[in-house]
Parts: sequence; C-alpha cells; structure tokens
Amino acid sequence: MKSFWDKCKEELKKQVSRSHYEIWIEPVSIVSMDDDSIVLSVPNNYYIDRINKDYWDTLKDTVKNISKKDLQIKFIIKSAPPESETPNIIPKKEKRQGLRNTNTGLNLKHTFDNFVVGPCNQFAHAATKAIAEGHATYNPLFIYGGVGLGKTHLIQATGNFIVDKNDNRKILYITSENFVNELITSLQHKEMNKFRERYRKLDVLFVDDIHFIAGKERSQEEFFHTFNTIFESHKQIILSSDKYPREIPKLEERLRSRFECGLIADIQPPEFETRVAILKQKGEEHGVNIPQDVVEFIANKVKSNVRELEGYLSRIIAISNLKGREISLQLAEDSFKNIFKTREKVTSISDIQKGVAEYFNVKVIDLKSKKRERNITLPRQVAMYLSKELTNLSLEEIGKSFGGKDHSTVIHSQKKIERLSKENSEILMAIRQIKSSLEL
Repeated sequence: MKSFWDKCKEELKKQVSRSHYEIWIEPVSIVSMDDDSIVLSVPNNYYIDRINKDYWDTLKDTVKNISKKDLQIKFIIKSAPPESETPNIIPKKEKRQGLRNTNTGLNLKHTFDNFVVGPCNQFAHAATKAIAEGHATYNPLFIYGGVGLGKTHLIQATGNFIVDKNDNRKILYITSENFVNELITSLQHKEMNKFRERYRKLDVLFVDDIHFIAGKERSQEEFFHTFNTIFESHKQIILSSDKYPREIPKLEERLRSRFECGLIADIQPPEFETRVAILKQKGEEHGVNIPQDVVEFIANKVKSNVRELEGYLSRIIAISNLKGREISLQLAEDSFKNIFKTREKVTSISDIQKGVAEYFNVKVIDLKSKKRERNITLPRQVAMYLSKELTNLSLEEIGKSFGGKDHSTVIHSQKKIERLSKENSEILMAIRQIKSSLEL
C-alpha cells in the first residue's frame, strides 16, 4: 500500500512544480486501499479544496495509471477520527460545476458576489452587471487590463448570472486560443459547418484574451464572420484583452473597428483599500481569519496583480498549516523574505532617488550635489541607505550615482540611517512610505 502511494508521489512530482509539490502533495499520506477505493489523509479541509481546484485531474489520472483501476479517491483529516471520512473529494456542487463547464465553459466559482469592487474596476463591473441584469446592451463590451486583474472573473460572473437567471439562453465562454484550436481541428476534419453552427447560434458569446487571434489570418477571418452574425442577430458579445483594441499588434482593421464600436471598459491595478478588501474576502472564503497587520503587509508588497495577491495569501495559509503556526506578521515576513528581496533588487538607483526626492520635497540634482544642508544631507543618506538595501550595486557604484561620493560615505550613510530608523519613528515611517511608493 505504501509502495503504491510512493510510486504515485514520484509520478506527481514530475507533473507538479517543486514548490507546489512540497506544499500540497508531500503532506498527503495513504491510509487504506482496496479494490474499489483509496483513502488519503490530508492536514485539513483546505487541502481538500485546493486539491479539488488545482490537482484533481492530475491526481485521479496518476492513481488510475499506476493502479490500472478507476479507484474512487476518499479523504480524511489527519486530526479527525475515522468516522469523519469524507465520501469523495468532489461534492455535488462541484459535479454541477463540471456539467456547466461542459455546456458553457463557465466556472461556478466566479460570481459577482465574490468579486471585490473598487475604483480600479468599478466601471467594468457596472457595465457587466447591467448586461447580466438585462438593463443595458453594450455590444460588444470590450474589457481590457493587465494580467491577473480580474477580467476572466468578471466576464464569467456575467455568464453565471445569466445562466442562473435564464437557462434557456445559449451561452459560451471560451478563450481565443481555444477558438483557434477548435478552428484548426474543424479544418482538419472538414467539419466547418459544425464549427459555425456551434458559434453563430449563440445568445451570448464571451471570448477571453481576444488578442491571441491577432496575426492569425484564417482565425481572424472566421471570427470576423462569427462576430457579424451574432452582432446582426442582436445577440450579446463580451470580449477581454490585455490591450486596448488599437494597441493590439497585427489585428485586422475591420476587427479593430468592430471591437471599438461598442463600450470599452478598462480595469486598473487595485489601490490599497481594494487590495485589503480582496485579501480579507479570500481569507473568509478559505475559512481563515487573517490578522489586519498581515493583510496590510501583503497589500503593501503586492500592488499590481490580484492573482498574485491570492497566491501569496494561499502560500501563507499553507505554510501556517504545514508548520502548525498561527498566521502572524512575523510568519508572513519570514515566509516572503526571499521572494520580496528578489523582487526588490530590480529597483534602480534612479527610481530610489526620485522616490526620496519626492518624499522630502527636494530635487534629485541636490541629492547628487555636494550641498551639506540638513534638508539635503538627510534625504541623501536615506537614498544611499535604500540603494544599498534594494540594489545589487557595489558601494563604489552607489557612490558614483550620488555625484562621485566615496564608498566610505555610503557606509556612513547606511549605518546612520539604520541607527536613526531604530530611534526615530519618523525616519522609519519615511523609509516605509518611500518603499511603498516604489511598489516594494
């Protein structure tokens, strides 16, 4: 039995990244096994949720390939008695979700209820909600924004809202990459009529990452006619992209003009308050109370990507579970020390000088000068201190960036600011706020 599970883990190790394997697979152990099922032990319910979300297919296929049987996978919690055994990793709700995925491509977990609204996404949220509720017909609705800002969540929430309200409407969510792949397959098997039938009779079409079709002539041709058919039938089209239509390279002009003929809504990186709200909500979804100082610590470190925020939160929850430690600011700082240190090293001295100059209301040129007035000397020392902490440059290189200062001047500045930051709360606050302004 143990030998069987060891083989499974060796195979899973090849299919899952090292860090994810160590967090999510390594702690799982085998409890029992018979001709029909296998029982695995996990630290807590959060593991069941995470495995169900990210590793279920991989786990199921691995167990089947090694056992040569379609075994049912069951889970128990390590700290719980045997009678707490759960019947299967996939609850009924998840089975319904699978059915919806087959029919519409939608994922039930994306809803308006768990989408955090802030100034960064308020317009896009209002537009999609109005379409979902039938109060508006912005056609097409084109949502654009950077990676990991919630575009997929928002358009899938729209689809789920419509499905829950009216199951009779034909809805499809698809990425443009899958659209291209389906087109290629249909061409190979001479099933273009079937392909066109699938798309052109829809009531609502959601296409994620539409920029992927740019530069692909046949795909753009086919999507152009698909778009026209749906649009002229007064059916709804919602698209997402990481760029504004006219900024998508190699996109045909006729498609660009159609994408721009409706409503265009952008999603910006979340501001601090929205990041905090997102982290709190995700904590509630995991059933974990995240202390306020930990939430603010993560929110101050990650500023541009919602997906990254969620990833860091999942990491600290997992580390807390694995190490049996309460979630605290110290645990968060220890857990992310190397990660954030690596991120911080990409900051340039020029960025630091600008940030310091802006904070202390001085000129960058003064930081590089020989002026010895206190209102210049202190900011210069702070800038040198931060340059040593946040870059990989040598003392000599840092000194040259400040008007040819000697390396001993840099060392003196570093030691002085280190001492002052421990004695003077205002200096400590200045350093924190400058780092925050540099998105560190």
